[in-house]
Parts: sequence; structure tokens; C-alpha cells
Amino acid sequence: MIWVSTGVALVMGLLISFIRVKASAKPTNTKKILIPPFAMSTGMLQFLYPASRLTWTEVAEALLIGAIFSIFLIKTSNFYEAEGQIYLQRSKAFFIVLFGILIVRTVAKFIIGGQIDIFETGGIFYLVAFGMIVPWRIAMYLKYKQVKSGIVPVEHLPQN
Repeated sequence: MIWVSTGVALVMGLLISFIRVKASAKPTNTKKILIPPFAMSTGMLQFLYPASRLTWTEVAEALLIGAIFSIFLIKTSNFYEAEGQIYLQRSKAFFIVLFGILIVRTVAKFIIGGQIDIFETGGIFYLVAFGMIVPWRIAMYLKYKQVKSGIVPVEHLPQN
């Protein structure tokens, strides 16, 4: 089961990379930035199933790890304005960070996967992902608002 979920995670990582490249070619807006965390929040329903419930310590640890991972995504996600539209700036570092996180996640899954029930493992990794995407998307939204209002540092302009 761990091998199957690892394969799915790798495919998802590739899919996210592909989507990110396509998204950077089109203008962005507030909805595109803020909808993913709201859509992902439906995953919280898994915790209604008793086998998926975690201790408060596990919840706090998972969210903290996610917040730490989000720092790398925040640093590699920037916006710029062109022709009156706001675009997400492509970053090679983003892909390195994304796959680095995926590797760390995979190694951690193999380490704790044999010690913790699969439902708990799923809940922990969901919370890590949720703890990562929420701060990242909030930071993206704040950066987007800066660019939209004309307050953007020079280093965040696109590099050709």
C-alpha cells in the first residue's frame, strides 16, 4: 500500500508541476489563489472517521511541519504585472522545492508508515499538506495584492 500511495504522490507532484507551468502563462486573480485551500478543507471530513483521529500533539506537529515547508514555497512564488494583468512568475527553484518536499514526505512515509496505522498516516500527511498550503496561499495573496496596488520590489519582476 505504501508503494501505491508513493506512486500516486509522484504522479501528483508531476501534475502540479505541469499545472504550475500552464498557470504561469495566464493571468491570475484572487479566486485562483484562494480557492485551493478552501477546496482542500473538505479533506477534514476524514477526521469524522474514528480511525483517522489524531492526538492534539500529532495535529500540532503536522501543522508545524507544513508551515515550515510552506516557507520554501512562499520564497519561490512571486508575481509581476504585464500589460495590465498579474502573472505568477515562473521559478526553477519552485520545482526543486516541490520535489524536495515530495522526497522528504516519501522518506517520512516509509519511516513512520510501518509504525502508525494507515488512517493516522493519511491524516498526518493531509495536515502537513494543509499546514503548507494555507500559509503559502495567504502569502501569495498578500504578494498579489502588493503587485496589484503597485507596491512590488524590483527583484520580483520577471527575469528573462
